Formats: sequence, structure tokens, C-alpha cells
Amino acid sequence: MSGNTFGNLFAVTNFGESHGPAIGCVIDGCPPGMALTEADIQGDLDRRRPGTSRHVTQRNEPDAVQILSGVYEGRTTGTPIALLIQNTDQRSKDYGQIAQQFRPGHADFTYWKKYGIRDPRGGGRSSARLTAPMVAAGAVAKKWLYERYGTVFRGCMTQIGEIAIPFEDWSHVPHNPFFAPVADVAKLEAYMDALRKAGDSCGARIRVMASNVPVGLGEPLFDKMDAEIAYAMMGINAVKAVEIGAGWDSVTQRGTTHGDSITPTGFLGNNAGGVLGGITSGQDLEVSIAIKPTSSILSPRQSIDIHNQPVEVVTKGRHDPCVGIRATPIAEAMLALVVMEHALRQRAQNGDVALAETVPPQASFL
Repeated sequence: MSGNTFGNLFAVTNFGESHGPAIGCVIDGCPPGMALTEADIQGDLDRRRPGTSRHVTQRNEPDAVQILSGVYEGRTTGTPIALLIQNTDQRSKDYGQIAQQFRPGHADFTYWKKYGIRDPRGGGRSSARLTAPMVAAGAVAKKWLYERYGTVFRGCMTQIGEIAIPFEDWSHVPHNPFFAPVADVAKLEAYMDALRKAGDSCGARIRVMASNVPVGLGEPLFDKMDAEIAYAMMGINAVKAVEIGAGWDSVTQRGTTHGDSITPTGFLGNNAGGVLGGITSGQDLEVSIAIKPTSSILSPRQSIDIHNQPVEVVTKGRHDPCVGIRATPIAEAMLALVVMEHALRQRAQNGDVALAETVPPQASFL
């Protein structure tokens, strides 16, 4: 196992480096007959791509996706779908100094110790740039799930640094660079401007959800839907914690509150986050992730070089002061890949048995 493939029935093999000629993925297991073009994928890549506001890295990558295989006359053939994204705006000279040093908080030290060699340009294989192919693969999964079940994925930022972001409406999310569900982001912009001037960074909290999820997805005991979601989210660069439903709030809740009562008209809450016993209940899948502060900052920090000598590291180049700003479409994609994998498992085991009619309809939640 190399750790570069996600999924089994819908297997996505990710390849490339941050400053190599291209990055991409191969999707093996996509069902045949689905209409698919680059335009179906490009929208999500545009949401994730760098250089879209002053608050993210100014690396200017168009992230234009090419479909190299697996599609004939506009429809998937059931064979591997190869997706390619060219790297066009690398500035490898920015990383010349750190080729012999280890940046605190980065994977430089561990890659060196594991492999005895590393690509220092932009972090090489450990770069968050490698999330772009997963977003592309997630777009394919989203399309199939929407056409078959009406499943919809969406996400937003709920906190940046010390600033909690209240939920106003989903309609605000596409209209600001933070994916924030609020109309006024002036406070967030001022916070990020001050952070950048200080040469520092911050973390973020992202909420992602899936609606119209089929009932019955998930494979107990050890491939539970929520376990697979946590595994997928922890595979995203910089993610340090995952919550399903009420998450850490479950610690202080009483059983009389946490257990979601069921009535003939639906569930009365969603503390479970749409998963009961590892199996989807038909309610919205609700997930939150915590993203650590960006490790590449201008402020000097202590470290060592490859000869184990002490050095002071200052990371120059183009970096996001908060990598969480562009994380929402990535989290959506990984959630879609998990749901896609389990939808195909359900088809294989139960032949698309319609279980939705055996439970009350879902109540509406924000």
C-alpha cells in the first residue's frame, strides 16, 4: 500500500508534486453512461484554486482540468478516468534556502526521515496543491450522486482564528472569499489583513454537509460511515480534528438531549450528524473540521538542517495566511467520495434496495 489511492469501488489514485509539470488523478470504478465533460468538474476547481483574492496565496494557477481517458462521446465508459491539471506558475527559487532546512510544522522533517530524499519545492508531494485532483474527483462523484439520488453537498466557514462566524444563510457562501455564510465579511477581511502584515497565520473551522443522502449507507463494524468520513477528512492537509454531528458538544449533553427523538413526521434533532450505528439515517450528514494555522510564515522560528545543526527558518514565497479559506470545496469533495464509495457498496450488496420508505421523512435543519 502506497497511501496514494482513496477508495476501493470508486478508487482515486492521486499523483504529482506541487512544482512538477502537472498533478492529477485516475478514477477507477465510475459507473458507465454518465454524461461528463470538463465543465462538470471545472466549477469546483475554480472554487478551490489559488490567486482568487488577496487573502490567499497569489500563485496564479488556472487549474484547467483535462479528461484524458474514460469518456467517449461525452459519456463515461466504465474504464479509468484520467484527469490532468497542468502546473503553470511555479516559483521554485522561493524554496532554494529551505532545501537544506526543515520548516517547523511542515512535513519536511518526516519526509526526509522516511524516504531519505524529498522534493522541497512547495512541499513537493506533501503540498496542499495535491488537494486539487481530489476536488476534481469529488466533482465526478457529486454529479453521479445528484443524478441518482438528488444528493447535494455544501459547506461553509464557521470560524477563522478567534472569530466565530454566525450562520445567516447559505446564499452568502458563494459571494465572498471566505465561504462564510454571512453578508458582511469586513471584519474577516480586516482580521486577515492584520495577520498577513504581522507575518503570522491562523486556523479555521469548516462545516460541510450532504443532503438527500440514501438511507442505509455504511458498513459496520469498522467501515462505518462516520468512521470513513473521519478517515477522509483527516487525509486533507492541515486538518487536526473532525466532528460528526454534535461532536465535542456530546460530552456535556444529557442523553435526554443528545438522542434524536423520532416522530411520524421526522427526527426532532440531528445530534447524530446523519449516522446511527455507522449507517446513514437519511438525515443530513453533518461534519466539522478543524484546520491548523499555516506553517509557512514570515516570522522566524527555530529548527534544524539536514546535518542536525540549529538554524533560524523564515519561509518566503506565496502562502495562504489561513489555509482554511480554500478548504471548503476540498472537504465537500472528500465527503462526496466517501458517500460515493458507500453508495456503490450498497448497490453491490443490496441491489439498490430502497430503504428510505421504512423511516420517517427527514426534518429540516440548518
